[in-house]
Amino acid sequence: MKETMIKIFVGFDPRESVAYHVCVNSIIRNASAPLSFTPLALKNLQGYSEKHTDGSNQFIYSRFMVPHLQDYQGWAIFLDGDMLLRADIAELWAMRDDSKAVMCVHHNYKTKASQKYLGSVNQDYPRKNWSSVVLWNCGHPANRNLTPQLIESSSGSYLHRFNWLSDELIGEIPKVWNWLPDEFGPNPEAKLLHWTLGTPCFHEYATAPMAEEWHGEALLVNYSLQIA
Repeated sequence: MKETMIKIFVGFDPRESVAYHVCVNSIIRNASAPLSFTPLALKNLQGYSEKHTDGSNQFIYSRFMVPHLQDYQGWAIFLDGDMLLRADIAELWAMRDDSKAVMCVHHNYKTKASQKYLGSVNQDYPRKNWSSVVLWNCGHPANRNLTPQLIESSSGSYLHRFNWLSDELIGEIPKVWNWLPDEFGPNPEAKLLHWTLGTPCFHEYATAPMAEEWHGEALLVNYSLQIA
């Protein structure tokens, strides 16, 4: 494939804005290709009005706006904000398959916790966390159905399970690209860490598995060289 700028959309919630910046910093530090970042902040999304009343964060539904924001052209990556990259995101970008409408990790697990950060209910459901890391083929004809109006009016089960797509259009990427240390435990081979129960910025999740890597990245976010 022709080398292009990697377009990355990252979920932003002002209640944990530090998570967004730590995630982006980890991507920049490990990347070998030019990057373009777009924070998915509700106040910046013209033409979309959040009508859902469920969900634990402010980008729970706006992630499905990515094809529309891309004018239904090209490819883009969506990531939840509560993540940290340990590898070059160009490796993930290279997995693009034009025969697929989306590509994601096909998780199949039952959660360990009934509650997650800020007191949110943590439910089990089919295809849980499939939509937290997505390689979007924004130009695929099947994704033209994802208009702002459809997203505003559709249920979480319809959207997060990619029910507008047939199964053969949902490509699979390796589990190491959406590793859940708080659910699965530590993994030194993981390329992307996702603290789905709560980012380590929250006190109650500060010592979650592999959280020391998140805290180390947070220190780098706050770094500036000083004159002695």
